[in-house]
Amino acid sequence: MRRPAALFPVALAMAFTVSQPPPAHADHVTPPSVPAGLQVPAGNQAFREGDAIGTQDYICLPSGWTFFGPQATLFNEHDKQIITHFLSPNPFETGTPPRVTWQDSEDTSKVLGMTIASVSVQPDAIPWLLVQVVGAQDGPTGGDELSETTFIQRVNTVGGVAPTTACTVGMMALVPYSAEYFFYKAIKHK
Repeated sequence: MRRPAALFPVALAMAFTVSQPPPAHADHVTPPSVPAGLQVPAGNQAFREGDAIGTQDYICLPSGWTFFGPQATLFNEHDKQIITHFLSPNPFETGTPPRVTWQDSEDTSKVLGMTIASVSVQPDAIPWLLVQVVGAQDGPTGGDELSETTFIQRVNTVGGVAPTTACTVGMMALVPYSAEYFFYKAIKHK
């Protein structure tokens, strides 16, 4: 059975529409309400947010439980993985300890940050933070989803606090936590 030639442009248009990937994220993000001291400086706008689920990791040293890094995955509003959060060395600084890092799950661009403000909101949850980006890197194919980030806020935290129990040197504790992260970039003037 022959199909009318008029249907081929329609089929081609449908195939093209279906094959186009959805946008990675929207640049229209409403910043959260935060306590004094956690506001992002003027000239920056929220462009991305993610809900994190993971652990805050602690090791027992002679001084007691000591934080040694996060391990978390950030998801968008559709429960799609968008970012991985961990601790890594900053290739842009020498002689500094590892930095908190966020890496885009698709283009592998990443940013490394330094906490500049912290507020404890709940005694049984890790603090809310304002983090300034101190290093950024495009992905290997030029992806830059995160590399323009200037500041990050961690808010609405649940869990993640260090154990209060006695410990033996070398013991580790991976304490579950959740939080929301908001990513900011400089406003470009037209």
